[in-house]
Amino acid sequence: MSSSENPSQPTFAKRLIEFSAGLVPKRFRSDIPVVPVVRLAGVIGVVTPLRPGLLLSTIAKSLERAFSTPRARAVALVINSPGGSPSQSHLIFRRIRQLADEKKLPVLAFVEDVGASGGYMLACAADEIVCNEFSIVGSVGVVGASFGFNELMNKVGIERRLYTSGDRKAMLDPFLPEKPEDVKRIKAIQQQIHENFITLVKERRGSKLHGSDKNLFSGEFWLAQKAIDLGLADRIGDLRSTLRERFGEKVHTPLISAERSLFGRRSPGVSFADAFAHKSSFADDFISALEIRAFWSRYGL
Repeated sequence: MSSSENPSQPTFAKRLIEFSAGLVPKRFRSDIPVVPVVRLAGVIGVVTPLRPGLLLSTIAKSLERAFSTPRARAVALVINSPGGSPSQSHLIFRRIRQLADEKKLPVLAFVEDVGASGGYMLACAADEIVCNEFSIVGSVGVVGASFGFNELMNKVGIERRLYTSGDRKAMLDPFLPEKPEDVKRIKAIQQQIHENFITLVKERRGSKLHGSDKNLFSGEFWLAQKAIDLGLADRIGDLRSTLRERFGEKVHTPLISAERSLFGRRSPGVSFADAFAHKSSFADDFISALEIRAFWSRYGL
């Protein structure tokens, strides 16, 4: 039998198919598993009109595209957030769960520096939470902050003129003296938000949780291994190693980012008209930067 007739050698047609397969982009190859990646990073909610943080409106399209990726085996969330707005955190959480249930896809969360407070709520949208060994996790609580300028105004001789209809319309105005009844009211609202947050964590983590409610939901945060011991997270790892272990060495992990408009800016977001309508002063930018810095500094970062 000649070498050309040896059945152990690949035929020309087979070699051609193998060669052609190598030219097809990974995202179109049926033999390569796909796990799209969505990055959820930054403070959650609006910081200033021109500097929005992480909002459902800015991430919704990316989530839709990720869960609609052909042949996706799962969706990975890369989370690095100290928290922020409870409502925006919950809106994003709900959208992720709705899409996961609709598409029947598992969700894996990978926490980088911080997955705390609202950032931890986002992580709870996943079926599994993977952390770096130095990740900070937890902070299941509610915090609010403001400033009081009434004494300063008295010293510099500034008179505050405020016109309202409704006894509580100016509640917690930073230019007016703080009233005990206003503080009591805002703390009652915070308590309701906290209880809802606790319910969400219990529903998502279930029997994995270990420890008393007083400890788990005190607002405290922990390094990854302690969070795993408490059941707030599942394992130490990183995105590349975990997905290769789970789906094979050839797993394709495209980063799904917001689509760009004709002029190159990410959409949705702030338009040129919005920019002129909301002119940001140096003072606004400075206070915004301080607020962002305060969110991260709570976790020593």
